[in-house]
Amino acid sequence: MTLITDGGSTKCDWVLLDAMGEVIFKTTTPGLNPTVVNKEELHSRILQNKSLKEVFHKIKTLDFYGAGCGTVTPRNILKIVLSSLFPFAEVTVSEDLAAAVFAVTNEPGIVCILGTGSNSCYFDGKEIHAPIPALGYALMDEASGNYFGKRLIRDYYYNRMPANIASEFSLQHNLKADSIKMKLYTEPNPTAYLASFAQFIFSQEQINPYFYQLIKDGILNFMECRILSFENAHQVPVHFIGSIAHFSKDIIADCFKDNNLILGNIVQRPIDGLVEHYKRNILA
Repeated sequence: MTLITDGGSTKCDWVLLDAMGEVIFKTTTPGLNPTVVNKEELHSRILQNKSLKEVFHKIKTLDFYGAGCGTVTPRNILKIVLSSLFPFAEVTVSEDLAAAVFAVTNEPGIVCILGTGSNSCYFDGKEIHAPIPALGYALMDEASGNYFGKRLIRDYYYNRMPANIASEFSLQHNLKADSIKMKLYTEPNPTAYLASFAQFIFSQEQINPYFYQLIKDGILNFMECRILSFENAHQVPVHFIGSIAHFSKDIIADCFKDNNLILGNIVQRPIDGLVEHYKRNILA
């Protein structure tokens, strides 16, 4: 049996496939980003899932595609954790960009992730090229959930948020400075914590002018740093993966039209496309 995982910072989607590529079960765990969650917590989050626990000793292949797995050290940390729980599995840990590419295209194009964090790469039809490393929420992650969460908190404290929106924001979230600092600087997974504030934007039935401009600024920032940096950005389609991309698709389309970019597919959850990729190309 083959277990594949799309691992984000907020949550991870797991799918168990039989030898023919048919789905045996799907399950979800909390996020498993090894750059912001320590080894003990990674182990605990997997161990608490009953469906996974039942197949620890039955899995032969485990392919994990994860946020924070773009460099060697975090990949190795996660591989050690997974190998200890799935002792008979051949474990492979790859960056989440690979899953994003498999989920949206077989042709050359730029593939972007806008979820809890953000990233991009160029796919030439065979190989993935990611010349700019993803350095996380403190330095990068433009137009991601944690980026918008951070913007909301900053605007609230700097009095840049319209009064009626600020009032509603304070009702929905604990905005006490002490609570924010403790969550950010002493607890695991600050990226997911910041991204939780972004739900305030994307849960609205209508996007008001303040939210529209906030999202547009983020998309344009991402576009400048993560799309236009590719020489052929105007010649190939640009695809998106992730919940932020899904809920921002109309604003992304507006930004692309203004900048003469080709908008490709926008997929909220890559796991379904990843399953199809395994059926067609890996287990066929």
